[in-house]
Amino acid sequence: MASLRRLGVAAFGTLALLSGSASADEAPVRKAFRVCSDPANLPFSNQAGEGFENKIAELLAGKVGLPLEYYYFPQRLNFVRNTLRFKLPDEDYRCDVIMGVPVGFEQVAATPAYFRSTYALVYVKGRKLDGVSSAADLLALGEKLKSVRIGVYDRSPGTAWLAQHGIVDSGVPYRMMNARPDFYPGEIVEKDLVAGDIDAAIVWGPVAGYAASRVTGVELVVIPLKSEPGVKFDFAVAMGVRFGEPNWKRTIETLIAENQAQILQILREYRVPLVDENGNPVP
Repeated sequence: MASLRRLGVAAFGTLALLSGSASADEAPVRKAFRVCSDPANLPFSNQAGEGFENKIAELLAGKVGLPLEYYYFPQRLNFVRNTLRFKLPDEDYRCDVIMGVPVGFEQVAATPAYFRSTYALVYVKGRKLDGVSSAADLLALGEKLKSVRIGVYDRSPGTAWLAQHGIVDSGVPYRMMNARPDFYPGEIVEKDLVAGDIDAAIVWGPVAGYAASRVTGVELVVIPLKSEPGVKFDFAVAMGVRFGEPNWKRTIETLIAENQAQILQILREYRVPLVDENGNPVP
């Protein structure tokens, strides 16, 4: 996060960047803060504006004094092509920024990271896994682990971790791509884990924290997982804009740098497990 704080522009504020000439990045002067967004993808975004990406977009739009507008499209295959890069002849692009992409994502011009999170192990307190506070503790269960059913999405770090430690038989696979338009990735926690269909789940940290905050009647334990050789659990998240619009990219980067503390506060309100570049928890 320190690198983000060094992004401030000494001579020019955010508004100065925003009002720069259109020829600087071959784009018109922005009349709205236009976000490419999924209409049903909590805890990230939804059409009701209830996700943390919605709240961060509201914050940044307010800082530059622009109305906030969305162009919605399901964030599955070809999301970038159908949102950020979608343009009909004689029309403008439909949106200008994606609020969450992996750092270095090749389909967009990505900013530096504005947060880093990690996959997490989630279980219900008072059942089989009391006392487990790390991946090592889970593995230390030995023979008892054979009776533990761990929900994981296919082709995820959770699946790779089970394979690396020879406990694939403990895994309960879930499809990562789901055709249901109302599919919510936290269902594995809020429904199946709570109901006892599985004993634990390994899911992306923002999903784990948000799902745990919504459950009533039982207490969920959320344990951020550290990457290990062969399995990467933690990832850095950036914002993405179109290539060829450097002035707009600098604007977004400056907004991130100037509002980093407020952005992190929003993420904490959604119980996103935050980690540093070494995968250690950030208070």
